[in-house]
Amino acid sequence: MRIATWNVNSVKQRVPRLLPWLDQRQPDVVCLQETKLADEAFVALLGGELAARGYAFAAHGEPTWNGVAILSRVGLDDVVPGLAGAPGFPRQEARAVSALCGGIRVVSVYVPNGRVPGSEHYEYKLAWLASLREAVVAGPEATVVCGDMNIAPSDDDVFDPDAYIGQTHVTAPERAALAELQALGLRDVVRDRWPGERVFTYWDYRAGMFHQDLGMRIDLVLASANVTDRVRAAWVDRQARKGSGPSDHAPVIVDLDQAPDGDIGPVVPPPSAPAARRGSVRLPQSP
Repeated sequence: MRIATWNVNSVKQRVPRLLPWLDQRQPDVVCLQETKLADEAFVALLGGELAARGYAFAAHGEPTWNGVAILSRVGLDDVVPGLAGAPGFPRQEARAVSALCGGIRVVSVYVPNGRVPGSEHYEYKLAWLASLREAVVAGPEATVVCGDMNIAPSDDDVFDPDAYIGQTHVTAPERAALAELQALGLRDVVRDRWPGERVFTYWDYRAGMFHQDLGMRIDLVLASANVTDRVRAAWVDRQARKGSGPSDHAPVIVDLDQAPDGDIGPVVPPPSAPAARRGSVRLPQSP
C-alpha cells in the first residue's frame, strides 16, 4: 500500500499538478491539506476524475481557507470529519478528517499555523493539538496521522535554526505537543528511515527558497508500530514541487509491504544546492 500526504495549497489551483501526479505515483491513499473548497465544490471539481481513477474520497472543507480530504482506492469506511471537542477560532475549522483505509485508521490533518508565539492563534494551535492527541487515543491500534503539522520536530528539520529564532513552528511548547502525540506510539516514519539527512517538505515561494533548498520539514507521516513495521520506503517527492504552478509543499510518500520504486529517498530528486552556512540567510518575512 502506498500512502501519501500533500498540502496542495488550494486544490482548485493544483488540479493540473494533482491529477498527473496521481497517475504517475499511483498512491493508494492520499491525504490532502489546504484544499480551500467547500465539500460540494470539491465533489464538483474532482468527483468524476477521482472516480475514474478508482478513488473513493472524503472531503471536509470550507470556502477559501483550510480544508482536508482523504482519497482511497483500498476502502474508505467509518469517515469522521473534524475532531470531537476541538477548539475553534472562534468557530471550529475544517482541519481534520479520518477514515478506515485498508485496515488502517488514516487521519489527514492541517494543524493551525500559530502565527506568532504567545498569540491567541498560538494558544489555539496548542489546544487543537491536544484535541488531536485525544482523538488518536480513542482510535484503533493501527493508525497513521498524515499532514501538515506546522511544526518542525527538531532543529535538524529546518535549514538554519538561527533563522527561526522567535518564529512559530520551532518553539519548545509546539515541539512538546508534537512529542506528546508521538508518545502514544506514533513513529516519525521519514526521520526514522533517514536519520541525520537533510530533508525538507516546505519551501517559501519567495526569495528563491526552493532553488536554494532553504526549507522546513513540517509535513509528517506518523505511524503506529504495527504500521511502521511494514514500511519499505519513505521519501519526499521533491519533483512535485518543481516546475510551473506548484504548491509550496512537496508530497511525502510511504510504501508499506513493497516499494514499487525501490527503497529510494530521502528526497527525490535530491537538491543540488549546498546546505546554507548557519546565520547566512534570513527568512523572507524577517525585518
